[in-house]
Amino acid sequence: MIVVGVGVGPGMLTEEGIAAIQNASIVYGSGRALELAQKYILENTPIDTIKDYKNIHLLPADAVILSTGDPMFSGLGKFATVNDVVIPGISSFQVACARLKVNLTNFSCVTAHGRKEIDSARDELIREVKLGKNIFLLPDEKFGAIEVCSVLKELSVEADVYSLEELGYPEEKVMKGDVENPPIPESELYGLMIVLK
Repeated sequence: MIVVGVGVGPGMLTEEGIAAIQNASIVYGSGRALELAQKYILENTPIDTIKDYKNIHLLPADAVILSTGDPMFSGLGKFATVNDVVIPGISSFQVACARLKVNLTNFSCVTAHGRKEIDSARDELIREVKLGKNIFLLPDEKFGAIEVCSVLKELSVEADVYSLEELGYPEEKVMKGDVENPPIPESELYGLMIVLK
């Protein structure tokens, strides 16, 4: 299979990704991923929504699988085998750093999104903060801005905390807070950036 990152929002597909989509024999993806790539899918190319992500390895070798953001950042690239192709996309992390004009080099990326065990994301956050790293975190409904700031408060960490909602979309919103006053996102589609002081 060919896993294509469609970017975090509209207009963020790479030329390599567009070429793969236009040459696809069939295209699979979530509703959002298909929407982001729609204008590049040729008229007669079959399209299907992925219903069972655990079985995408059973799809045909020439199938294009669309992954929002970048496939290797909490995306469908984790299902790729050595024989599959992964085409990167523009991730929420890259866009967040660009919006806030912060360098990517002193960051750790943590994902709680879709994890059954939130404790592992919490432990990873604690470990990386103790190493002095800034954090970009993909939250989960059980581990969002309030819970993250509670952990930081327990650690006596001072940091600016940003909620970056709907990145790349017209309704994009960036809110700044801190450990004592976390930004409260209004959308489910957001990331958190923690910049240590």
